[in-house]
Amino acid sequence: MPLVFTPLMKKRLTHRAQTMIERSLPYFPELQGKMITVGLTRKHLGSASIGYRAGAITRLIIRLKVRNVTYQTIGHELTHLVQGLARGDRWIPSAAVQHKVPSGEKQCDIWTLARDFLFCDDPPTYLRMPRAVRERWPDYAESVRELCIAAIAHRATRRRYIQWLEVEIKKLSAKKPLPEQGPRQLFLPFIF
Repeated sequence: MPLVFTPLMKKRLTHRAQTMIERSLPYFPELQGKMITVGLTRKHLGSASIGYRAGAITRLIIRLKVRNVTYQTIGHELTHLVQGLARGDRWIPSAAVQHKVPSGEKQCDIWTLARDFLFCDDPPTYLRMPRAVRERWPDYAESVRELCIAAIAHRATRRRYIQWLEVEIKKLSAKKPLPEQGPRQLFLPFIF
């Protein structure tokens, strides 16, 4: 899958970020064979956009904040591209296109988490969840991912599957209260 980095991104791109992007791409077979432009953003964690010319898709663009980038953010932005591709070219009536990933930020979070556990390294931005779940994300990530997979299955019969999912996530912290932990000491290597 060809990647093109913008000049500004080339200046800021770290080996870690490039490896994370390249490792994420195989989980998005819908983007196979498409050229993706990767740019830099400073304001948000990331963004995605699709360029059109004469109603046809011409460019797929994601922008990432390189500092502290996570697989969840990369996956979220790539899922936005999948959402855009599902809508297709603008000249095709929207009723004629079968949406695989519905548009919307919460839907994007759900489908990103469900895609693979790789994208569960950080809590999603848009799904509503209790503070305890967000703060102790590693303890809840697998359970939330399983609920996202279940929510996608429920979507066929439940119109309000997102509300169902958020209620179930809220129940997680009540079902599985974790012991309180005090602040942890950060250990840094001693270097002469």
